[in-house]
Amino acid sequence: MMPKTLFTKLALVLTVLLLGIGLLYSVLSTYLTRHYQQEFLQNLNRDLASNLVTERELVSDGVLNQAALKETFSHYMMVNPSIEIYLLDPEGNILSYSADPGQVKRKKVDMQAVMDFTEGKALPLLGDDPRSFERNKIFSVAPISTSDGSMRYLYVVLRGEEYERIERLFEESFLLQLSGAAVFVSLVIGFMVGLLLFLVLTRRLQTLTRLMHRFSESHFTEHDLYPEGDGGNGDEIDTLGRHYNSMAERIRDQLDDLKKQDGLRRELVANVSHDLRTPLAALHGYIETLKLKSQDFDAETRTEYLDIALKHSQRLTKLVEELFELAKLDARETQLHCEAFAAAELVQDVIQKFSLIAETDNIKLVMKAQEALPFVNADIGLVERVLENLIGNALRHTPAGGEIIVALRYEGAEVEIEVQDSGCGIPDSELKNIFDRFYRVDNMERSSHHAGLGLSIAQHIVTMHGSKIRVESKPNSGSRFFFGLPVWVF
Repeated sequence: MMPKTLFTKLALVLTVLLLGIGLLYSVLSTYLTRHYQQEFLQNLNRDLASNLVTERELVSDGVLNQAALKETFSHYMMVNPSIEIYLLDPEGNILSYSADPGQVKRKKVDMQAVMDFTEGKALPLLGDDPRSFERNKIFSVAPISTSDGSMRYLYVVLRGEEYERIERLFEESFLLQLSGAAVFVSLVIGFMVGLLLFLVLTRRLQTLTRLMHRFSESHFTEHDLYPEGDGGNGDEIDTLGRHYNSMAERIRDQLDDLKKQDGLRRELVANVSHDLRTPLAALHGYIETLKLKSQDFDAETRTEYLDIALKHSQRLTKLVEELFELAKLDARETQLHCEAFAAAELVQDVIQKFSLIAETDNIKLVMKAQEALPFVNADIGLVERVLENLIGNALRHTPAGGEIIVALRYEGAEVEIEVQDSGCGIPDSELKNIFDRFYRVDNMERSSHHAGLGLSIAQHIVTMHGSKIRVESKPNSGSRFFFGLPVWVF
């Protein structure tokens, strides 16, 4: 079964790693020690076979001295029991030897290693062990020439059975056991220290996991901050914690926005239902009346009823258009198409659209602009929509004999546009709500003829341009709406 926690996985990996290191150390140390011993011993006894041939006079008058050979076997087995002496013919057949007859199993040894030794190849070289069919051992060898011209080889095995018995005794010695115990203790200490370090390193991850689990269990409403290090710097875990804090705050903000949007949606449905119901009922009533009693009405009355129905139809059309426009702005489907243009010329064009209405209502509508205003970089169609909403809103709340001034001035990196009226003003308690959709300041009778979407649409458009509509107003002292547009840079 796969462990679940990161600490358990790390502990398992550490265990396998240390066991692997211990095993590798044992294998390498055993191999290298044995290899060094073989190389050292073979180099030390490289000329042993040659010395035996020369010193013991194994060849006399070109004839192999059997008595000297026997004496040599007997002497060296007593002096150095770690060696074994064999006499070979050129094919590797064993002619005689110093070991007990019952212990020699091979009748022949491979001559390839013998030839490599005589040619001086790098040591250690391993040759066949006549006592075993499986083992290979280091050796020394010397050629012997006989009187009949044949060749013999004195083959000396340097690690005989007696030597191996002593070596096994050494391997079982206290020193070797102490060395093995030291390696084992070192691995255990390394394992414990590794576990402690893993525990310290994973503790912060465990803390972060608990915080995220608690945040999830609270349905993303309760967020405990992950403790950040000094100065906000740290390793990848601290970075992950900072990202978690940021993500959790954003999720909470988005949930709050969703709740607000849901409330606005419910309010929108309620307001749309209310605003649509009144003109629809009126429109339906007048059309139904005309249908039922058209024969009883004279031409003037029918025209009056049709004008009223048309007025309600126009009101419905405008409300639907504003709803679609606001929905597109909310969904960010409306894209800016910015271009350089003169803001004063646009303001003048919009004022001309409202000049007839202003003249009919006896309201003075003028523009005041600084000279040599720079071009602005904005969406001319959307800015025109903002101006229409602001000026139209000012006309609705300005009584006869009043004045509306649209002022333009250069302020830093923006051209500021201000719409000021001399109307009834807005109470302080309502200023914070005037940009909410369907909100209307019903302190004038004709304010009820609009849906309360104009300022919300204007605020959306200005926000898209990186600015914000501000308002200043006092009751009976008029209102000032102003916003900025970025200056066009060459």
